[in-house]
Amino acid sequence: MKLIGSNPSPFARRVRMWAAQNNVDLALVNLDIFSEQDRPTLASNNPGRKIPVLIDGDLTLSDSTIILRYLIAKAGKTPLSWSQEHLLNIINACNDSLVELALSRRSGFDTNDDKLFFNLQNERIAETLSYLNSHLNDDEFKGCECLNISLYCLLDWICFRELTDFSQHAALVSFYNNYGTRQAAVSTDPRL
Repeated sequence: MKLIGSNPSPFARRVRMWAAQNNVDLALVNLDIFSEQDRPTLASNNPGRKIPVLIDGDLTLSDSTIILRYLIAKAGKTPLSWSQEHLLNIINACNDSLVELALSRRSGFDTNDDKLFFNLQNERIAETLSYLNSHLNDDEFKGCECLNISLYCLLDWICFRELTDFSQHAALVSFYNNYGTRQAAVSTDPRL
């Protein structure tokens, strides 16, 4: 199987970490999704032009959530419950808003401007981080490898890209510091 993605992508990283922690052989095709050279490769494998993309024989899947569902099923592991799917959706919402703000900044926009789009993204980020902080110790969260990996990738990407400050959320800070010592987190660090 191969995964089309990029080292810095938190969405590709969560798939890479899950694969590493579950001994799934997954070859990364590392793209610079902003380069003119790599964009055609991305577009030919996903017309939505988003990463990651998993290719397993004749099957092509995009979106990290769908890819993780597929890998979990293929490995014969227990699928996420509806409550866990809900928590993963909260993580994804926060990550999506952060991506929107990062792309806006990269495009030269001041994301601190009092504009509806930026305000909505910033509100979503603040609310989802607060929600995740208060639900991190729930059994359905603690016992779900997929959620833990996805949350760690979100938090590390926030730190890596210096996107927001979550230091006021003690549970998230503690989780981030502890989870970052795992081998899969270290070996997929986008700073390396």
